[in-house]
Amino acid sequence: MKRLYSIFTGTGSYVPTKQIRNDYFHNNLFFDSTGEKITTPNEEITRKFEEITTIAERRYADDSQVTSDLALIAAQRALETSGVNKEELDYIIFAHNFGETKVDNIRMDMLPTMASRLKSKLEIENPSAVAYDVLYGCPGWVQAVIQADYYLRSGDAKKILVVGADVLSRVADPHDRDSMIYADGAGAAVMEARESDEPLGIIGHNSRSDALNYVNMLHMGYSYNPELAEKKDYYLKMNGRRLYQYALENVPKTIKAGLDKLKLHVGQISKVLIHQANGKMDDAILQRLFKLYDLKEMPKSIMPMTISWLGNSSVATVPTLLDMITRKEMDGHDLKSGDHIVLASVGAGMNINSIVYKIP
Repeated sequence: MKRLYSIFTGTGSYVPTKQIRNDYFHNNLFFDSTGEKITTPNEEITRKFEEITTIAERRYADDSQVTSDLALIAAQRALETSGVNKEELDYIIFAHNFGETKVDNIRMDMLPTMASRLKSKLEIENPSAVAYDVLYGCPGWVQAVIQADYYLRSGDAKKILVVGADVLSRVADPHDRDSMIYADGAGAAVMEARESDEPLGIIGHNSRSDALNYVNMLHMGYSYNPELAEKKDYYLKMNGRRLYQYALENVPKTIKAGLDKLKLHVGQISKVLIHQANGKMDDAILQRLFKLYDLKEMPKSIMPMTISWLGNSSVATVPTLLDMITRKEMDGHDLKSGDHIVLASVGAGMNINSIVYKIP
């Protein structure tokens, strides 16, 4: 019996050209959360940082670019590869966390919505192309894809553009060591409904929110530099140690629960495209996932990684990873028809989600 499934028919991403290596931070003045100046040499700070996160460099947007500029490039590339006429889009869903982040003003700008700005920049005239934003922390793009899947499978829509973009470099406190994690970028995908006798495309998904006990692990706060804090500007703050433990405990269970719904075993999964948050954390999450199946080792090729050279670009990490593999831009990684892959993310809220996708 035929039914509707959601498939990716085009992907696109934009990786900013400004490369920021760890030695960029050697002249920074770092403070701890109490406002005390950190006396450890910055060379040692960055060395330990790379050991913990695997991040050696990241990408920042040019001063002339704002968030919607990055999203526009990713969206145009996704539309081009899909062959979809932009005027035929039923929805434009834009996942982000900080709105239109500008170089000269770190205050959040979300009016008009980012999806509306993108629709305008794409010069889409069709008023039936409904544009709206999703705020869901780093898992925002994955959650937007889940929403799009509901529209497509219900018959409410046929073609949807899902975009994720953030410019974290401008909301990160330059006096907080955690600022070295963050990066900028954009990723996008065009999704379409396809009728099929056999399951294909998105065949299942799973999400959870743990706000009661973990809501403040990522939040906005004043600079750790007492002088800068007097300006009362908000910067992105993170409780890294607790977040690591939360992710390690809950992400594997969330992914497994999604696989269990489909009666799939992790051994049937070809790739896990996980949010690029911290290289060692992501590796530990996958190791823990395999342990849930009483497996001591996982295939080396199952988890493609970009974190070491692109950093953590929040909602953009998963769609960027998907696009790079689809375009065969990651050595040793490809996607074949019939492969089952998982797209998963974790972030502010705290929120976790995962999608199981069968390559058409």
